[in-house]
Amino acid sequence: MKTLCVALLMSLASGLAYAADNDVRKQAFHFAPVIEADLGFSRAIRVGNTLYISGSVGAGEMPAAIKQVYGRIDKTLAAHGLTFQNVVKETLFTTDLVEFNKHKELRKQYYAGDYPTSSWVEVSRLNSPELVLEVEAIAIFPEEDRAAK
Repeated sequence: MKTLCVALLMSLASGLAYAADNDVRKQAFHFAPVIEADLGFSRAIRVGNTLYISGSVGAGEMPAAIKQVYGRIDKTLAAHGLTFQNVVKETLFTTDLVEFNKHKELRKQYYAGDYPTSSWVEVSRLNSPELVLEVEAIAIFPEEDRAAK
């Protein structure tokens, strides 16, 4: 019984040490703090060498929505000294995948041939009825920037 108690205490202590050593240090980035606080999200979060960008949204006709969305992502990337070449994953949600595909060349211009992994999903509705497109992105900081942090 004494051995079991010691083993349990050691296991618990190592779990606590693991939790303390692996605290996630998040750096939040906001474009519109009031709106983001109201909705309960951050525009982007940096954890280590990774930048997670919340869904950027676009409304109206699909070409305009694509430019809105990728313009917002570009602005977020630029604020962190990054470009679309740092994006490794994107998830795209649209209310009309057929219409998006008609204008996919607009998206390709932002990546300049250096495409990330990607998932495209058609949904019945986004957060607001006027929205037709939402894109999330994950970007990685270059090696030289990792050493500075």
